Amino acid sequence: MPYPDRFYPVVDTLDWVRRLAGLGVGTVQLRAKDLNDGEALQLVSDALEIVKGTPTRLVINDYWRAAIVAGAEHVHLGQEDLAEADVGEIRKAGLTLGLSTHDEAELETALAAEPDYVALGPIFPTTLKSMRFAPQGIPKIAEWKKRVGNIPLVAIGGIKLEQATEIFAAGADSIAVVSDVTQNPDPDARVKAWLEQVTEAA
Repeated sequence: MPYPDRFYPVVDTLDWVRRLAGLGVGTVQLRAKDLNDGEALQLVSDALEIVKGTPTRLVINDYWRAAIVAGAEHVHLGQEDLAEADVGEIRKAGLTLGLSTHDEAELETALAAEPDYVALGPIFPTTLKSMRFAPQGIPKIAEWKKRVGNIPLVAIGGIKLEQATEIFAAGADSIAVVSDVTQNPDPDARVKAWLEQVTEAA
């Protein structure tokens, strides 16, 4: 199974982790902001308990220390987090490392850390958080895929199921999805449609 899976939802609560694991999603990122060390460790531990015994791989956003202590296997960092993280410690603990990138300088920084995958975004305008970076557009995916070579490239930012075929065709190995699942009127049906789409596209 590739890592991360071609459909890669990013959610912010344990309820979402439980729901997606129940639907058979292969890779889920848990991205909760502004937690102290104790809260982060509790959240990560609880989330790992939820996915135990399921095929779902849990990726912890940001809280790499909690991920190590709780026995997680996968961590994802933004550029600010990367600057403060101890990549050697993360590697020593055996965790995979995914990194966010938004421009050429950030890509250079990310590649220097030898990540297990690189996320590029936002591909389209996104409503969930104000972005310092302009939308990259689909052509940028093809350009960056040439640059990263064998490292999996994850496209993120405002992507809907209807755009998936074109994004995979441009060279993305995986699509990280946020609002198309969490703000969908029927999230379960949407997740199933994504899973069908990526199975057919594989």
